[in-house]
Amino acid sequence: MSDLGLAIFVLLPVLLISMSLHEMMHAYTAYKLGDDTAYQMGRITLNPLPHIDPFLTVALPLFLLISGSPFLFGAAKPVQVNFNRLRHGEYGGAIVGMIGPLTNLAIAAVAALIFNLVEPSVGTIGYDIFKITILLNIGLFVFNSIPWPPLDGSRLLYAFAPRPLQNFMESIERMGLMSLVLFVFLFYSFGAPIGHLMLKLVELLAPGLIL
Repeated sequence: MSDLGLAIFVLLPVLLISMSLHEMMHAYTAYKLGDDTAYQMGRITLNPLPHIDPFLTVALPLFLLISGSPFLFGAAKPVQVNFNRLRHGEYGGAIVGMIGPLTNLAIAAVAALIFNLVEPSVGTIGYDIFKITILLNIGLFVFNSIPWPPLDGSRLLYAFAPRPLQNFMESIERMGLMSLVLFVFLFYSFGAPIGHLMLKLVELLAPGLIL
């Protein structure tokens, strides 16, 4: 199958399912911890449409796949959370933030478990589905766990950081999309340790997967 065919028939469905679970868990966890903002906006759903961002959800992962990037990731429309309404303060925010990446890690682990049991042949559509599911979700887990605002991992750092560092992170977050563009640039310039971590996770979960 060509890269474009793989993107259309495998990557997009896997991405939409993974993304929807990720965002739904953000919204559901926030709701259970006392903030119904995302619930009122219809984000507690597996329907991918409320979660789609045209660039981050569709264009970016397609570009990475077609360009031959060894790892795939993307992002959805951010779930709106009023962190002041959450129980447990900053710790509640950390739980809401990290539940998304942990959901992706769980998806990758389940896919890897089935992959190891089934052992599909290289070059088959089944192999491609498992490969993309594992790589994409490990990429989403690692990428979103990095403590750079507005990525999910920043909520965990907020919970433990001193006030001066929190102020600095808030100034980055106010940059909006530009902060994410800056991070992607830094990621590609200095991302070797992150890529190494992703490789180790793949080797740990699915040692028979050929990258």
